[in-house]
Amino acid sequence: MRDEGLSASSEPFTNLLTQGMVLKDGAKMSKNKGNTVDPQELIAKFGADTVRLFMMFAAPPEQALEWSDEGVQGSSRFLKRFWGAVQKHIGAGAAVALEVSALDAGQKDLRRKTHETISKISDDIGRRSMFNTAIAASMELLNAVNRSEDDSDQGRAVDREALEAVVLMMSPIVPHICHALWQMLGHDTALVDQRWPAVDESALSRDLVDIVVQVNGKLRGKISVAADADEQSVIDEALADPNAQRFIADKEVRKTILVPGRLVNIVV
Repeated sequence: MRDEGLSASSEPFTNLLTQGMVLKDGAKMSKNKGNTVDPQELIAKFGADTVRLFMMFAAPPEQALEWSDEGVQGSSRFLKRFWGAVQKHIGAGAAVALEVSALDAGQKDLRRKTHETISKISDDIGRRSMFNTAIAASMELLNAVNRSEDDSDQGRAVDREALEAVVLMMSPIVPHICHALWQMLGHDTALVDQRWPAVDESALSRDLVDIVVQVNGKLRGKISVAADADEQSVIDEALADPNAQRFIADKEVRKTILVPGRLVNIVV
């Protein structure tokens, strides 16, 4: 097209993703070898979404994918858990509007998990084309929702935000089930017309951060400190940690090294 004067661009693409091969029992699928799998049988048994989910989750897109009927069954079990989680939420009644200022510590933790997941999946799909890790992150968020036993109004509002985020982010991969779940969640618009969920940066902030305590470079404990704690306060807490005290009580502390937000190394 460039040579014919129809395009001024020599290379019309910014990125090329070369897909890997599909293998069966370690060999490339081939009609000549007779080792091909007809997906129509699996689609008839499990549905198209299940087969799509397996193929995108089984391997990174640029690597070889080893076909596994058992893997398809695993994808089916996840979609049933996904469906069940939304049904359970709906069955408990309508959720109230989310009030960020009214959230307790546990509710903030789940909401932070939701928005960390939105950020990760947005990058996995939008930049890295790593659909398998995007699916894994959705599974982790759904597990966090399933572990939640907070039936308060704001607890249910946080659960709903997380579930709607999973539905939106899984929709490119399993569009049919996600469209149905979106309707069940009370929306009268088509899921395909919705915008991708946005990250609420304020939800990512932490009241407490976990700091690793090392003694001479070896892990000896972990402490939780205020996110805005000053350097000396963090070091003092690390020195007072009972686990660290076992290794420094009778020794001279020569220096302390602080990596903000991550660790304190006590040199004795």
